[in-house]
Amino acid sequence: MTDKSAEQSRDFYRQDVKVGVYVCHCGGNISDIIDVEDVARDLSDYPGVSVSRNYIFMCSSTGQGLVEEDIRTKGINRVVIAACSPALHELTFRGTLERAGLNPYLYEHVNIREQGSWVHKSNKKAATEKSKKLIRAAVEKICRQNPLEAIRVNAARSIAVIGGGVAGMSAALSLGRQGFNVYLIEKENRLGGKLNSLWKAYPSEEDGEKTLEELEKDISSLNNINIYLESEVKKIDGYVGNFSVEIVKKGSPEKIKVGALVITTGYVHYIPFEGEYAYKTTKKVVTLPDFIEMLKDDEKNGSLKNVKSVAFIHCVGSRQNPSLDKPQKDEKVNDYCSRTCCTSALFRIKQLLEKYPDKKIFDFYRDIRTYGLQHESYYEELSKKGVLFFRYPEDTRPQVEVKGDKLEVKSKDILTWNEEVSVEVDMVVLLTGVMPADISVIVDDLKLPIGSDRFILEAHPKLRPVEVPNLGIYIGGTAQAPMDLLEAAYGGKAAASKASMLLSKGEISLDPFVASVNPELCDGCEKCIGECLYPGAIVMENGKAKVIPALCKGCGACAAVCHTRAINVAGYSLEQIDAMVEAISKE
Repeated sequence: MTDKSAEQSRDFYRQDVKVGVYVCHCGGNISDIIDVEDVARDLSDYPGVSVSRNYIFMCSSTGQGLVEEDIRTKGINRVVIAACSPALHELTFRGTLERAGLNPYLYEHVNIREQGSWVHKSNKKAATEKSKKLIRAAVEKICRQNPLEAIRVNAARSIAVIGGGVAGMSAALSLGRQGFNVYLIEKENRLGGKLNSLWKAYPSEEDGEKTLEELEKDISSLNNINIYLESEVKKIDGYVGNFSVEIVKKGSPEKIKVGALVITTGYVHYIPFEGEYAYKTTKKVVTLPDFIEMLKDDEKNGSLKNVKSVAFIHCVGSRQNPSLDKPQKDEKVNDYCSRTCCTSALFRIKQLLEKYPDKKIFDFYRDIRTYGLQHESYYEELSKKGVLFFRYPEDTRPQVEVKGDKLEVKSKDILTWNEEVSVEVDMVVLLTGVMPADISVIVDDLKLPIGSDRFILEAHPKLRPVEVPNLGIYIGGTAQAPMDLLEAAYGGKAAASKASMLLSKGEISLDPFVASVNPELCDGCEKCIGECLYPGAIVMENGKAKVIPALCKGCGACAAVCHTRAINVAGYSLEQIDAMVEAISKE
């Protein structure tokens, strides 16, 4: 095939453009503000548009059917969907085009809900006119779109699970049973994470040590799970299907190649500052993890027998206020709820009273958040057993003072109309929250998104709950958010499921929206490399810039600084952008 005929083949769709425009009512979310019938009518006369329709729910099977039917019977070869966020239904409509036999990338999505009806509720006319302009720009863009093909990447059928707690062990076991080669990396000298110190878990009261032994037994029975203890990740580079992970084990580094990563690095307990609730000024003030250890030891030596009264204080290191609580090293306070503290504390009080029913228990809380199934029963049972609950206001904190061999806890109590209460006890237990483990090396190497709470941020809480935007990287357990034991295990399994789906075929399809360089226009200035946020995505070859597709994220930063216009992003070419801007600027 000659260069000329090849060019004609690539531009086949430009020779007879037939665009179908479909405007969604979104069940009133859009049509209550935007006159969708007027929008569809206006676009029906726009150059290149052959069909323009409006429908109550374009994402429904009936709505998708309209698009498929028009492609098959009317020769539609470009599609513009004006609806809600593309984050919700971009993949939905790509599938629609594929079923109808059309290249799935000959489709453009216009968000007239979030960018139209939802932000212009007070001006329906302006919202309607804005929607017309946005759709016209999309038509101009799709008219200049050639068919694209997904990028194919060979994938190693191996997975690194970073973190050997209950989430990591669950993930590794799930992947190992499916036949994948698994590298389970744990920094401590034994698997299990916090399971090692859990003792009995709520609500089943199963022994943590026994649960751990069963998991270890199952994992050791699989030869394809490689366990790295006392090991830490020093560096990660590469891309989906071909990650390189450098592990340091007892001083000796080792590199492994994997197709995907499952991050289950867990959490650490909040450690109160010295003097916070009298912590570290007396051994009678302990944290909840310390108290669990005491309960465990008490079964053997009765170490809690002489403790006659105990006060529990909630939300220590959780739901903090910058005006009341001391910040961490990053100048932030932990303003999130750690979720599991309330239930864990009530369960431990229940254990204590089962052995020593005469002990006096005082509980100081802001809110009792026993969110799990039937966990509220702990609160009800303890109330009947004589535990006194005091609810302190959000703008104050209980005060703890050492009074000889006793501790005095003072606090306001909302339940008695902010009356000042004071109790003397033998011990104070601080219900400390959780914080994500420090994985700054991994975060920096992979450029992981981190939320304001410092936990790894998922791509979408409902649609992609264990994924991050970086393809091939999955998160599970308390690396993502505070969770209880079962939630962490399920999170690890969910991450494993996603990783196995990705690597099941040995080849990965990536979106084609990546940059490319026209070597004839490139002058080798290297500005694109300096601007690129993804190491290795652009390299110099024979004095010209070259894009590595598997590493490119299609952000367009390189195209923005290319003064010779040598760089284009597939699906977002400079020609397309110019045409869109012109369409929007027209009155």
